[in-house]
Amino acid sequence: GAEEPSMEAEAQQLPLGCGGAGGSPAAGRSPESEEQPRASVSNGGDAESGRELVELKVIWNKNKYDVKFFLDSTGAELKQKIHSLTGLPPAMQKVMFKGLLPEEKTLREIKVTNGAKIMVVGSTINDVLAVNTPKDAAQQEVKAEENKKEPLCRQKQHRKVLDKGKPDDVMPSVKGVQERLPTVPLSGMYNKSGGKVRLTFKLEQDQLWIGTKERTEKLPMGSIKNVVSEPIEGHEDYHMMAFQLGPTEASYYWVYWVPTQYVDAIKDTVLGKWQYF
Repeated sequence: GAEEPSMEAEAQQLPLGCGGAGGSPAAGRSPESEEQPRASVSNGGDAESGRELVELKVIWNKNKYDVKFFLDSTGAELKQKIHSLTGLPPAMQKVMFKGLLPEEKTLREIKVTNGAKIMVVGSTINDVLAVNTPKDAAQQEVKAEENKKEPLCRQKQHRKVLDKGKPDDVMPSVKGVQERLPTVPLSGMYNKSGGKVRLTFKLEQDQLWIGTKERTEKLPMGSIKNVVSEPIEGHEDYHMMAFQLGPTEASYYWVYWVPTQYVDAIKDTVLGKWQYF
């Protein structure tokens, strides 16, 4: 009679914890089965393991996420984290920190520090399916209308600038090639009044700085409603380009002699659109 309760007690303990005091194989596996769940869910596990964390501000589509991430993780691993936050697949992400974030390097190697802003550009698959098709059709209609008009470079308001010829310090152009934005400001260009102008893309601040001899305008990327461009007739390796700052064409800020290899990268960066090239 005294043995039966102890057998029942053993039967109750076995399914609950395999770390019983018997010499069974189940008992030998108990340390692993206990430690693995603790490592994966413990809030203190990161500190205990000695891995250094960095606090980031991830900004995507006007949403901001406060993220703590391992400083020795790679850019590719950060993309996976961004995927879990936003639903944006890594292949559709353009992640920027002082330029395009390299996937193979660690955050430590590219000198990411606490409070760093990580800019993310891209659309989810659902967004692409829901929005892009009507947009593409609308853009084609706009382009068809523009083709009917007189080329911009022949219009009187632009001719007075273009007739001055290329600026002495114009940047070299590479026709038929699309390149990323350089790490230095784009310079050697004219504005509508014929004054020298330079463009500086502050990706970590999500701003475009338009600088002249007199002043520098710091524009949030989100405030720029559109970017239009057209090759300069007779000099197709350079473009004239306008940034739309208000609701009408009167708000266009014109820039002339933009090297053609940077035109698509400028549009991508300012408008936040992902283009495959």
